[in-house]
Amino acid sequence: MWGELIQEVRVAQTGVQILFGFLLTVVFTPRYPELTSVDRAIYIMTVVLGACATGALIGPVSLHRLVAGRRVKPQAVRWASRMTFVGLVLLLATMTAALLLILRVATHDGFVPWLVSAVVLWYVLCWFAVPMWTRRRYTSR
Repeated sequence: MWGELIQEVRVAQTGVQILFGFLLTVVFTPRYPELTSVDRAIYIMTVVLGACATGALIGPVSLHRLVAGRRVKPQAVRWASRMTFVGLVLLLATMTAALLLILRVATHDGFVPWLVSAVVLWYVLCWFAVPMWTRRRYTSR
């Protein structure tokens, strides 16, 4: 289970690190001072969420390194799995906030919250609902 978990973390970790790196550059663009106070608050929240998601998704690697060879693999897998789940939830929040910010800046139309909500619903369906349904449906007792 450890090998599978680390492979899963690698995929999510790469995505969150690219997103976080991009977010860090936004504050240095010429357009940043033109953002409204609400958009700046969304940006700050997005950066903090991205930092937290990065920490949670890198956590399993650090955990493995620090406990390797100590015969605590079942406990390490459990904790790494929990960190990964928290990281995915934080990544969901980060992507939601980033999408909200980008769409607010790109267009000031009233459909932005609806579009963001639809994307969030899609993420929840793909990342949580289908896996939980599959788990319930196909796990043998």
